[in-house]
Amino acid sequence: MAGIASLCCPSSAAAHLVMTGMGPVYDGIGHLLLTPEDLVAALSLALYAGLRGPISGRRTMFLLPFAWLIGGIAGLAVNALPTFPVSAVSFLVTGGLVAADFYMPVSAVMVLGIVFGFAHGFLNGVALNEGAGILGLLGIMIMLFILTAFAAALVVSLNKPWARIAVRVSGSWTFAIGLLMLGWFIREAK
Repeated sequence: MAGIASLCCPSSAAAHLVMTGMGPVYDGIGHLLLTPEDLVAALSLALYAGLRGPISGRRTMFLLPFAWLIGGIAGLAVNALPTFPVSAVSFLVTGGLVAADFYMPVSAVMVLGIVFGFAHGFLNGVALNEGAGILGLLGIMIMLFILTAFAAALVVSLNKPWARIAVRVSGSWTFAIGLLMLGWFIREAK
């Protein structure tokens, strides 16, 4: 009976921050890999950069993690979450671009990566403020570099038209998830 009572009164809860117990860099890596709002959106952006060609993929591979780090540092300093649905908009934009295979010049893809990285990095900086801090952001940056490199390179290497269509289908699913997220945000705002 005492065991059941102790389960009903937990001492603390950490719903968003991932603590691996292996150090702050690994906490950042775990945070990225276990946060679908960041992971799916970053992969979707990497797929879009790969659809735009090897130059866009390479530049996004470097700019996205760097912008994420800068945004994260700003989030560590500010420590206030915005009320704007950043994740939903990211899913809608990147998913829509991938699904439509919309042409954008390399410079526009770079700007998209910088804006996207800064916005998501800011949210991660706020989330990691009480835990892993700057070292957690470095872990996220390392993992983003690896994921972006692999995803963009995979798409660049696709030669068959059906394979590019499969990538575009993943974009349509990302877009659909973004619509659901936006609907939930609007419903909660009422």
